[in-house]
Amino acid sequence: MATNEPAMQLETGTRSHNYYRNAVEKHWDPHEIDLEADREGAAELPDPAFEGLKQSLALFGAGEESVTEDLSPLAVVLEDIGDQMFITTQLYEESKHTDFFDRYWRDVIHTEEERRGQELSSPTDEKWFNEPYDELFERNERAMALLLEEDTPENRAKAHCHYHLTIEGILAQTGYYGLTLAYGENEPELPDLPGLVEGLKLIRSDEGRHVGFGMAKLKELVSEGDVDPDLLRETVDELVPLVQESLTSDDGASSEGGPGPSPSDLADYAYTKHEQRMRQITTASEQIPDVEELTELDA
Repeated sequence: MATNEPAMQLETGTRSHNYYRNAVEKHWDPHEIDLEADREGAAELPDPAFEGLKQSLALFGAGEESVTEDLSPLAVVLEDIGDQMFITTQLYEESKHTDFFDRYWRDVIHTEEERRGQELSSPTDEKWFNEPYDELFERNERAMALLLEEDTPENRAKAHCHYHLTIEGILAQTGYYGLTLAYGENEPELPDLPGLVEGLKLIRSDEGRHVGFGMAKLKELVSEGDVDPDLLRETVDELVPLVQESLTSDDGASSEGGPGPSPSDLADYAYTKHEQRMRQITTASEQIPDVEELTELDA
């Protein structure tokens, strides 16, 4: 149908378009990851470590499902066509991450539970989640939904701080980093789970791109004087204790003195990464890393 409205122009050199293209070029299918060796490795896990693995997978699987549902308001309020195109890839990728964890639970966890004569568990059972975890995601949901009620620069900044800087940048990326170290070839006290590690590396690459997009939008808001940098720090600082309490568990793969990275090591990793991102966002002379650098892995 004919219209007098001007067509939306796609600027192919913009950062958002580069993020979109990077997502297209790095497509992967969670059902193409081979899980046969993981079924064998899971059989070598002692009971406490097996329960710890299940709790970690439940936490992150539920997290991916939650952020898939909560991202939609941002897709509604962003006006730039490049931003909109990128957000469609992020929605798709969060759905893939949910699919990966669901498949892993059915194909690896259930298979091992059957072998051990255990009742089949559900990754959505409330026993896996504590109150700080629920509160963290409820706050994220509220921050995103508020955009539909009052789309202001401050509310956009808070939404990006909840979603991209905290949920993805601190909780998810740090947790995935720890699991990758624990079940990769560099941890002799735990069996290798190569399918899990491959999936986590692909997810972490996606998350790096997502975090970079949020950082870029926050830097725009700060550099244009629309929000005070202190708002970013105050928002994240309120959420960090919930992140720390969310991951408190009896997982032998992540406890002090046990196999895998210790909580203090992961806390140092998270702090270093977050401080680096905040400098890049709030310092005029600093640049947000290129999308290729954002999706490179350090483990």
